[in-house]
Amino acid sequence: MKMYVILPLWALFTVTQQKVPSDNCHCELISSEKPFPYDKLKKAQASALSCTNTITSQKTFALDSLLLGLNRRLPQLEHDVAMLEKEDDGTLYGALSLHIIENELTEIQQMIDTLNSTTTESKHLSENMAQQLENIKEEMDELEKFDTMQVVKRQQANQRLKRDLDQCRNNGVHPPIPPTQPTGRTCPHGRFLNITGPRVQTAGEYAGSYKYGAWGRDPKPEPGKESWHWRVMLTSSNRYAHYVRLYSSLSSLIVGISVPGNVQIHPSNPTTNTIQGPNVVLYAGALYYNCYNKDAVCRFNLTSKSVTSLDLPKGTRYNSKGDFCHLEECYPYTDLDLATDESGVWVVYTTTQDFGNLLLSKVEESEPPKLGKTWRTSVYKRSVTNTFMACGVLYATRYVNKNMEEIFYSFDTMTGKENFNVGIFINKVSSDILSLNYSPVDQMLHAYCDAQMVSYKVLFELMDSNFPY
Repeated sequence: MKMYVILPLWALFTVTQQKVPSDNCHCELISSEKPFPYDKLKKAQASALSCTNTITSQKTFALDSLLLGLNRRLPQLEHDVAMLEKEDDGTLYGALSLHIIENELTEIQQMIDTLNSTTTESKHLSENMAQQLENIKEEMDELEKFDTMQVVKRQQANQRLKRDLDQCRNNGVHPPIPPTQPTGRTCPHGRFLNITGPRVQTAGEYAGSYKYGAWGRDPKPEPGKESWHWRVMLTSSNRYAHYVRLYSSLSSLIVGISVPGNVQIHPSNPTTNTIQGPNVVLYAGALYYNCYNKDAVCRFNLTSKSVTSLDLPKGTRYNSKGDFCHLEECYPYTDLDLATDESGVWVVYTTTQDFGNLLLSKVEESEPPKLGKTWRTSVYKRSVTNTFMACGVLYATRYVNKNMEEIFYSFDTMTGKENFNVGIFINKVSSDILSLNYSPVDQMLHAYCDAQMVSYKVLFELMDSNFPY
């Protein structure tokens, strides 16, 4: 005798129970829903990964580099032709000049041929990627129909609500700050395009010692010191320093010959006015740094050996309470980050009333130094690993992996505009970049990486001087 029992299960399933003479039960579960097509989801994921791997920043950079090279070579060719027409003597000088111009034309033609082929390849790539993205979109639209509980739609709605709530909170805590009025600022180099390198990598005379520190050039050097370089090493507990080490040239720094040598702030370390943290800069013959055990900026004049200080706003975090960080660690005593660019000295910090978001202030060259205009940003300081300034624009980096750092964020002090998608990558020589500063003298980015001094060339796109960033 057979007995069939059919029961509704959550209104979605039909259960059939069959009793056999051997007293064994056999259950058959039948779903009224269509099975989820996992093969289509895997296919969409594979297609998306293929698009990501195909379209890389390196390919875009190759095209930009060719355009930048042509933009610079063509004016030089025009200049050489004009010089030939002006100074041609009909003999040896004219023949040599003509030979140089012929070589330049050959090189420019090669660049144009490469540009044409690269442009054609990019066009085909764009067309293929557009079709693939359209196919992925259609597949995802189909897959979304299986979301009968509308989980995806609710997640999207929650994200919109969270974004609106964050905006509401920010506007409530900080009233909208009017953007800086245009000051007629121009950048002599153009728009920040990319970074190449490293160009220089050296441990100097202390190989493997003094993990934390900074190095660079004075953007406004005294006469006769234009080629000088400087280095500050945190010689006590990876936290303090009490002197700046000077080198007469880059080659002297690389081989580790310090002339004129060390300039002491104080004989002992640590004590009042000595250096705390690695983020220091040299500008106009003075060293700017985080004062020992204070929420203040110190300025040490290398000539007079005098120290003056600038107190930061009440609530400024210091003594490693507002460090630069990534997911795995924070860099101790990086609460204050000093930076230089074409216009002078800047300080990056955070306060308790700004809930950890980055603040940027201009340091005025007065006696004593004063705090100039301040800008608030919406980027959280502990999500940043370093900052630097270039042409009045603040740039922030984040840790990607032990080989790569990303310049992901910028803030333009002239317009007040933020960009969270800068997308410029730095190839690292070691896991951590512990200080980073831009030199407007030679457009180099100086990094101090686990006791090594490394520099990168900053590439700018030549364009109209009154450009937006």
